[in-house]
Amino acid sequence: MMQFRDLAKQYEVLKSDMDKAMLEVASQSHYIMGPQVKELEQQLAEYVGVKHCLTCANGTDALTLALKAWGIGPGDAVFVPDFTFFASAEVVALEGATPIFVDVDDTTFNVDVKSLEFAIQQTLAEGKLTPKVIVAVDLFGLPANYPAVKTVAEKYGLFILEDGAQGFGGSINGQKSCSFGDISTTSFFPAKPLGCYGDGGAVFTNNDEWAALMNSYRVHGKGTDKYDNVRIGMNSRLDTLQAAILQVKLRAFDDEVERVNEVARTYTRILNKYVKTPVIPEDFRSSWAQYTIQLPDEAKRNNLQAALKEAGIPSMVYYPKTMHAQTAFRNCQCSILNYQLYTAGRLCSTVLSLPMHPYLEVSDIEFICSTLIASL
Repeated sequence: MMQFRDLAKQYEVLKSDMDKAMLEVASQSHYIMGPQVKELEQQLAEYVGVKHCLTCANGTDALTLALKAWGIGPGDAVFVPDFTFFASAEVVALEGATPIFVDVDDTTFNVDVKSLEFAIQQTLAEGKLTPKVIVAVDLFGLPANYPAVKTVAEKYGLFILEDGAQGFGGSINGQKSCSFGDISTTSFFPAKPLGCYGDGGAVFTNNDEWAALMNSYRVHGKGTDKYDNVRIGMNSRLDTLQAAILQVKLRAFDDEVERVNEVARTYTRILNKYVKTPVIPEDFRSSWAQYTIQLPDEAKRNNLQAALKEAGIPSMVYYPKTMHAQTAFRNCQCSILNYQLYTAGRLCSTVLSLPMHPYLEVSDIEFICSTLIASL
């Protein structure tokens, strides 16, 4: 049966090294914050090109750690794309701050900088909240337009929080994702570009003070003595077993990124005359967490998904509902300011993600594409 993201095949390819790494953790019996965790953090920091990497329990906690390091809370405005996974804004509300939703670009799916700046200006004019942070999401593997986002952030004195949960392995002009934010985060959820066999996440920064704060927050707000807790923190540590798994996957990661880029090129070559295919701007590189096409309308999207399912081809809709339309945000005072979120709403009705992973055979891609074309 065809897999949407074939983790079983990946394990089969990496099995020898993977089994050895997992058994080594079991024999050492250092299951929490064992030596592999520190080794992995050093390897990830070097891979991304930043000074500090701290792992944690999941990608959502990684975002939370960043907000805590900056002291974000009630009265603060945090700007979040309206087309993203719930966690990007959930963490803002959990800290007592207010998420302000901004529109996205219809070709890259990432934050629309004009909409972002307009939302900042509207918030300032309203005068009820203090703009503090821009959450820029690297959706579907493609880095956000950080040169443009940085210009806006500097103009208004805002922090950039890079939500690289889907973007690890992407780059702009050779600079790696998770290095663009004042603090950047990623997720090691199994289906992510670099995923473990459970859950995990990481934060990245060049700032020594923020790194020290996040290191404290992730272990119950510990001080220099682990039994002297100097602040209210979290219990958010990466298991040693997951760190060992990620070390094996990281060694194979560049090859896998090249493979998924070849898969994407094949998809685009076959499909670009029939549907709107993803756009990768010049000098950008995606790690292809998803390969997402756009259909003319919701009815055609749903009909195509049904046809693919009948042929045994899995597909997914990421995402069927905008952030500002989420039930949890129905009473959010700034879910909708004096502007419209046109593109995000339309994408929810027209996007469809196709199977995407490094071990997708050309014959499978051709079968997917021929089924899709026949359905259209």
